[in-house]
Amino acid sequence: MSDCKLSVNINKIATLRNARGGDNPNVVEAAIRIQQFGAQGITVHPRPDERHIKYADVRELRPVVNTEFNIEGYPNEEFIALVLEVRPEQVTLVPDPPEALTSNTGWDCVTHQAYLQQVIARFKAAGIRTSIFLNAEVVQVYAARQTGTDRIELYTEPYAAHYAEDRVAAIAPFVAAARAAQEVGLALNAGHDLSLENLAYFAQQVPGLKEVSIGHALIADALYLGLEETVRRYRAALAVETV
Repeated sequence: MSDCKLSVNINKIATLRNARGGDNPNVVEAAIRIQQFGAQGITVHPRPDERHIKYADVRELRPVVNTEFNIEGYPNEEFIALVLEVRPEQVTLVPDPPEALTSNTGWDCVTHQAYLQQVIARFKAAGIRTSIFLNAEVVQVYAARQTGTDRIELYTEPYAAHYAEDRVAAIAPFVAAARAAQEVGLALNAGHDLSLENLAYFAQQVPGLKEVSIGHALIADALYLGLEETVRRYRAALAVETV
């Protein structure tokens, strides 16, 4: 059976709060309840313009996240300082420019290898597990290994986009990347556009999957199903027999 953990990205809850101002819905209360409902981690992705999760939110969340706290983001100096202050269990490095609407590609670890090595060394010196957001390309997996990262997170939007038309073809590069990760000793995460429609097959087919980070689809499903039932269904989708 899959032992993959579910980390819930709560950015969309902050987006809803920010649309009206004030503090409703409260992201700290949401994180507490999501963990109570069975999620095994909380993910946030603060951006420089603070259009959803704010830096203050990250600080307020740290005392209540008793599962695993994963902070995603582009490693500018402000982000690095925040992570080193808050000390999450995991930091996930994403190559987003500040104006990006959402994450839309992984790192080029060949081009940016020296830069990533420097950033990762700072986090590892502080005892923080590191992960690199990566396209499902074997050459990038091998290059990621040279950065010193502990894990990679596969960018799964291409899988989600082609799942309905041909799920076998859609999953193939992710299986290949996962096998390469196992070969070089990198642990494996995944995220972006995973949903109740496509999650179980992904978890079943991709070897060595440790964690998925899911936000948009999960929060959208919660509008219809309720948050507790939604977390239960996503956990159930991960509890599949692996091939």
